[in-house]
Amino acid sequence: MKEVHLKISNISPKQWTSLLIELNLVKSAWRRFGPDIKIKARNFDKIIKWGKKTHGEDTSDINTTVQRNSRKTNITF
Repeated sequence: MKEVHLKISNISPKQWTSLLIELNLVKSAWRRFGPDIKIKARNFDKIIKWGKKTHGEDTSDINTTVQRNSRKTNITF
């Protein structure tokens, strides 16, 4: 297994959400070529669920408030 740890600082909550959604898109696109990519992040499932919603879809079951406790974040693949 190969691992990559990213430490990201000075990122806004909106940028953080976009980064996680884009990493999830890479994960989905590469799946058919063999790599099994695992992404760990706080509230990852909620962020991806929010990012995959369609216009007009009911989002009452998604809590979109994300609390940031630190300026540095670790991502493990």
